[in-house]
Amino acid sequence: MKKIICIVTNDLNYDQRMIRICSTLSEAGYQVQLVGRLRSNSQPLATRIFEQKRLRCYFERGVLFYTEYNIRLFIYLLITKCDIICAVDLDTILPGWLAARCRRRYCVYDAHEYFTETPELVRRPHIQRVWAFIAKVVVPRVDVAYTVGACLSEILAQRYQISFGVVRNVPFRQTSLAQPNSQLPPVLLYQGALNEGRGLEQVLAAMPYIPDALLWLAGEGDLSDALRQMVQSAGLEQRVHFWGYLRPEALRELTLQATIGLNLLENNGLNYYYSLANKAFDYIQVALPSLQMNFPEYQRIQAQYEVFVLLDDLQSQTIAASIQNLLKDKDLYKHLRQNCLLAREALTWENEQQILLQFYKNIHRP
Repeated sequence: MKKIICIVTNDLNYDQRMIRICSTLSEAGYQVQLVGRLRSNSQPLATRIFEQKRLRCYFERGVLFYTEYNIRLFIYLLITKCDIICAVDLDTILPGWLAARCRRRYCVYDAHEYFTETPELVRRPHIQRVWAFIAKVVVPRVDVAYTVGACLSEILAQRYQISFGVVRNVPFRQTSLAQPNSQLPPVLLYQGALNEGRGLEQVLAAMPYIPDALLWLAGEGDLSDALRQMVQSAGLEQRVHFWGYLRPEALRELTLQATIGLNLLENNGLNYYYSLANKAFDYIQVALPSLQMNFPEYQRIQAQYEVFVLLDDLQSQTIAASIQNLLKDKDLYKHLRQNCLLAREALTWENEQQILLQFYKNIHRP
């Protein structure tokens, strides 16, 4: 039985994509271990069908964290038995590739995003150049690579001169559908990291123009404290609820109570512009109409299924007007919901996982 070690930099409890991937590989007969970080506030690991390991670090963020964590990962990979190392995103690829080469093992690169073009790096060009150099050296030398969308696949393949497959970040098939709680006002739901570039400040600024709606934020991130301060300053404490980190099971239950899903991104880096977020598919799967950006990957889905309201900009007035229109136009809301019911049959992990498994089946040492 081949053993695959997947390595990430995050806390394992909340990574829906890696839970799906590792579960699928485990069910296919691989021995799978998912390795992540142990934070000071980490909750006990949920029981999964694959192995899980969290590495403790002294540093929590920044250059010192990445340096320490990469060293710890490299040492761990050198002394742990495996056949394949799957590095998830660029921030784990160096220890993953080095350990694979030292031990004559396969290295797989799972690019969840266009890492060097994230807003955090775009505004810090010196650090961006460091990651770009690592990518230039290592990515062309991995054995297998795949990413989350067709646009990103084309861009990464051209940049690094290797083939990138596509494994979309779609959810397992769900039996339940979103049914807004009749005891609550309309609920606007955002699920994901509370980080810069996610349109969260603009959504909060739009809330006074949507007086009959609640806003639920499910996640935490670099902007957590600033957003809470904005809510307090605007007197929105009764209408905006921070749910914090939620495990996938709890997040699904929350999504079923929402009225409109939100996935709003600033066009301040190619990573967001070419993104294809899992939350877009999560909303579709429970027949929840949602607001998405008018970016290439969402345009493709909209052209095929017509399940979104696409926004051209993130002006607070634009956001408020789009939400108000969707809440008032019952025919439009019903139309999008019906289209979600059709789209969700195709956009499931049960279908997508076959692509993933084929990548691993095709790994053979000469």
